[in-house]
Amino acid sequence: MGDFDNREREEVFSKKVRAGKRTYFFDVKATRSNDYYVTITESKKRLEDGVFIKHKIFLYKEDFEKFAEGLKETVDYIKANQEVVEKRYEYSENSEIAKASADEDFSFEI
Repeated sequence: MGDFDNREREEVFSKKVRAGKRTYFFDVKATRSNDYYVTITESKKRLEDGVFIKHKIFLYKEDFEKFAEGLKETVDYIKANQEVVEKRYEYSENSEIAKASADEDFSFEI
C-alpha cells in the first residue's frame, strides 16, 4: 500500500486538550478520496507502570449532527441532575497536581 497505509491517514488538523490525568486529541484526517473524518483519542497514563493507555473512536461526517446531539443531551442531563465542577488544569514539570481557576467560566456548548 505504500506510504499511505489504511490505519494512518493524512492529518489535516489536530487539537490537544489536557484535562487532569487525561489528554484528549481531536484529529481531522483525510481519506484517499479527500473526505474528512475525526478521530477522538483519550490518553491516560497508567499509574502502576507509567504506560500510556489510548482509546480511540472514529467519527465520520455523516454522523456529526447525531453525535453532537447525543453528546449535548447527555451532558445537559448530567448538569441538570448532578452538580458538575469544571476545572481548568495547569501542569508543572515537578507535579501532576491540578490547579483550578475558580473565577473563569467553563460552560460547555456544542
